Amino acid sequence: MKDTLKHRGMRNKLADTLVAKGISNNNVLNAIRTIPRHLFMDSSFEGHAYQDKAFPIAADQTISQPYTVAFQSQLLEVRPDQKILEIGTGSGYQTAVLLLLKARVYTIERQLELFKKTKIFFGKMGYRPKKMIFGDGYKGLPDQAPYDGIIVTAGAPEVPKALMSQLKIGGRLVIPVGTDEQIMTLFVRKSEKEFEKTEYGSFRFVPLLEDKN
Repeated sequence: MKDTLKHRGMRNKLADTLVAKGISNNNVLNAIRTIPRHLFMDSSFEGHAYQDKAFPIAADQTISQPYTVAFQSQLLEVRPDQKILEIGTGSGYQTAVLLLLKARVYTIERQLELFKKTKIFFGKMGYRPKKMIFGDGYKGLPDQAPYDGIIVTAGAPEVPKALMSQLKIGGRLVIPVGTDEQIMTLFVRKSEKEFEKTEYGSFRFVPLLEDKN
């Protein structure tokens, strides 16, 4: 599969759709315009890749809706060279957005099939996260902590304490919290003990499962 002018045109339209839905961060929008989302998906979905919809990928997972990816990325307020931990590599599309925002990305995937597939794909595409780990996202990645930002791309019934503890003071955790339906939630670490919490409407994600490798 190639990336053509037609694909680029479709990406520009998708970015316009996201602007109409309230995405205003130009760096995030440029990432959406740049990244060939169709290459992250099964070729049978190629024609639908630039619709603002989630689609199935390997291991019964999904590639998130572009609006959700853009919304979470915007909430994270990534600045160049920040250290970001991503829980749930999935197809790698969100990872690619973070890399285009010039973050140093550490990403964890718990589905072995997906982990292997995405790792090979990153190599082919030249996407280079600092680390790509097969493991349990609930535990975070303490040996690389603290992080400027943590992004969770699966619904969590509650907020894993390990992730809160791995945030820098001033760091931001973006996580969808809930069981059937998730509330997008932002935690900003104000001090050792104090976190400021803001909620942003409901989303639907595949569940974040603990110890299910």
